[in-house]
Amino acid sequence: MPDAARSSKIASLLERHAKRVEQLPPPPVEGVLTRMVGLTLEAAGCQAAVGDRCDVLGNDGARIEAEVVGFSGDRLYLMPTGDIHGLKPNARVVPRSGAETVAVGPQLLGRIIDGAGAPLDNLGQIAGEERIRLTGTPINPLSRQPIEEPLDVGVRAINSLLTVGRGQRIGLFAGSGVGKSVLLGMMARYTSADVIVVGLIGERGREVKEFVERILGPEGLQRAIVVATPADNPPLMRLHGAWRATAIAEYFRDQGKNVLLIMDSLTRFAQAQREIGLAIGEAPATKGYPPSVFARLPQLVERAGNGAAGSGSITAFYTVLTEGDDQQDPIADSARAILDGHVVLSRRIAEAGHYPAIDIEASISRVMHDVVAPEQFVLARHFKQALSTYQQNRDLIAIGAYHKGSDPRIDAAIALWPNMQNFLQQDLTERVDYHRSLVELGAVIGGAA
Repeated sequence: MPDAARSSKIASLLERHAKRVEQLPPPPVEGVLTRMVGLTLEAAGCQAAVGDRCDVLGNDGARIEAEVVGFSGDRLYLMPTGDIHGLKPNARVVPRSGAETVAVGPQLLGRIIDGAGAPLDNLGQIAGEERIRLTGTPINPLSRQPIEEPLDVGVRAINSLLTVGRGQRIGLFAGSGVGKSVLLGMMARYTSADVIVVGLIGERGREVKEFVERILGPEGLQRAIVVATPADNPPLMRLHGAWRATAIAEYFRDQGKNVLLIMDSLTRFAQAQREIGLAIGEAPATKGYPPSVFARLPQLVERAGNGAAGSGSITAFYTVLTEGDDQQDPIADSARAILDGHVVLSRRIAEAGHYPAIDIEASISRVMHDVVAPEQFVLARHFKQALSTYQQNRDLIAIGAYHKGSDPRIDAAIALWPNMQNFLQQDLTERVDYHRSLVELGAVIGGAA
């Protein structure tokens, strides 16, 4: 080959190589750890976007994972996802490329994992078929299928009086110790769903084992995935637990499955975001909650629901802890506005030994009129009217101040009261399907309607 041709070919190769080098992503710009306040790490000198992961390298060789949660000028605010003991000033901070993704696949069924996807059940690593975004992909609201089909949850009071539609997002509002975990377990075992995804977010670690073994049970676990991030996890990991549970539910929905998503609790998710917001200097707005909390809640909840044509559905139950039984708590109030209904559990009813302790008067399903027959809607309305009439006159009836015949509505309510009480109670081992619930509702109220 002539020298001129050889030189031309070499130049061409060098030019193509230079173009490929230009197309490569720039190497990560490392920085150093300059400050740590509480659980917040401050790094200087590195470049990364919000949501990116970084490795903080300790002097002992430990590699601690952290996520970028904010920035100010040339400084990044990081939140660790694990233990931070052993960190020292000027530790190296090495950014990773790309946002967090989730390994998903049918191999997850029957498994218990943490917020990072690591197994907690000692059954070995899980090799997912594919990876999807942790924070999900928004669905065009006009592409979602409408809620048209009732969902059998196996609980008589909910099936008949607060009917849940397949694809609905509903809140379970309760204080501590009134039986919300037991009710969740009943629905997890008895609901007609292809896949159950349970997110135990920010609760006591002891409750994870109890929920899996006693409430969910071996039969329920076979078609379930449990994502557990107890209260001793860093706040960022608690957020990731809720996001991961929702992402897994989205994967199975996109496979055409009908998914039941149970998240206990939405309040702990909000409290984790509050810890992060306050730690990076966000100003509190409502009872100590910064504005980012009220932005995160709809971002999480809106990911559930029906998918586009040809896909499945996610019916979601979110527990909301009403501290001090205060229904006007800012998180409870915000959740009530973005959910498709709420079931309120009453401490007064629970203390009377009545389980499930559902306060029918304070509860509502916003899609019930779209998914039930008119006859059921009429029976449910008459049941609620009779129940409300008795409760409003309960004190007069109890002290004997009401005289029979004074008001036909009160007379009818008194006659129906024992049967209504029996109807609303259900043993945790008893499953009452949708059809049987309607038959029993008709037996209680049919003659009075």
